[in-house]
Amino acid sequence: MDKNILKTVIADNQAEVPKYEVIPRDFTFEEFGNYVFVGIRRAGKSYLLYQRMQQLLAQGIGWDEMLYINFEDERLGGMTVGDLNLLLEVHLELYGKKPILFLDEIQNIAGWEKFARRMADTKHRVYVTGSNAKMLSQDIQTTLGGRYITVDVYPYDFKEFLTANNMNITGNTLLSTEAKAGILRKFNDYFYFGGLPEGAKLLVKRDYLTSIYQKIYLGDIVTRHAVENTFALRVLFKKLAESVKQPMSFTRIANVVSSTGAKIGTNTVINYIEYAKDAWLITPVQNIASKLVDKETTPKYYFTDNGILNLFLLEGNTSLLENLVAIHLLRIYGRNDAVYFYNKGIEVDFYIPEISTAIQVCYTLDKSEGTFDREVNALLKISNVLDCRKLLIITRDMEQTLEFDSQVIEVIPAWKWLLGTFG
Repeated sequence: MDKNILKTVIADNQAEVPKYEVIPRDFTFEEFGNYVFVGIRRAGKSYLLYQRMQQLLAQGIGWDEMLYINFEDERLGGMTVGDLNLLLEVHLELYGKKPILFLDEIQNIAGWEKFARRMADTKHRVYVTGSNAKMLSQDIQTTLGGRYITVDVYPYDFKEFLTANNMNITGNTLLSTEAKAGILRKFNDYFYFGGLPEGAKLLVKRDYLTSIYQKIYLGDIVTRHAVENTFALRVLFKKLAESVKQPMSFTRIANVVSSTGAKIGTNTVINYIEYAKDAWLITPVQNIASKLVDKETTPKYYFTDNGILNLFLLEGNTSLLENLVAIHLLRIYGRNDAVYFYNKGIEVDFYIPEISTAIQVCYTLDKSEGTFDREVNALLKISNVLDCRKLLIITRDMEQTLEFDSQVIEVIPAWKWLLGTFG
């Protein structure tokens, strides 16, 4: 790697970073913490780095003490882990100081984790982003040795989405009719097109979302894993999108995909789903009532962003609502062993052990169609099986409180739930 190219890249980044319009996200950086930020493409990981660098610049820390590199810069093509130390050499040549390192999309450099560990061991402060969940595999965690704080980065939550659209809502805000109407318009936008930060203000979002999905599909999955049966992979993702409300076994998915003429085995399905999880396209949620094998093999799958899910759906309002709730819960409580569904005799969409809360998601709570009785009865019954301090039904726009003897069920519109404090 030519040092002159690195110097040019570094100089260009120093000129560009202060220009970025950053919507500050609700995240507090530890003063001396080292971080690994992971998440789906375009979730805003780089903007967290920009946010931190702009904070430090405002505190009087200059570029002589910071080094930012984006490893998706085409000028760095062919760079290897052996070249990473050149970054330090170049910075020392320019400034003679040990820099705070900001390493963006570092998963493009094979073996990066050993360099990151050495930087932590030599008392550098390091901020790392990547789009591949395998960055947090057991082997890499062992290599990093607890020296980094891992942060999952999701697209904007609804409150952040409103802020990005110049609508600041606090928990105690009293809404006028006009303000509420504005929130509902933005919720409709968020509901169908998701919260990817760069798309938050776009008037036409579908083409943008399609381009992001293609980058995930082709770059993070097909190319990275050398997938040859791309037709089967496309069918698999479409089936997962159409089935977000339903538990899906590996065998069932293999049979459905094979029925389209794209023959595929169960082991291949397992591999494809792992690739999609690695790329943060989907996240599984397990049945808390199942035995271990069924937990692992028959989960529900949710898409990390509603906008990407909506690319696959026609008339998908009920699926989009449940997906929106799932991702918000995963954002708050984590992807691993924190959010479940319940399916054993009764079906309850979500159960969160940490707060002993059961949740049903229902687009419209209609007594005439039997929806009301089904959703309510399931919540009343699950409270006899699991500890339930709170029972919720999240709807598109209905709100009321239901009382049954000693039990209370809160019915709340999704937009209001997303803006409130939950727990």
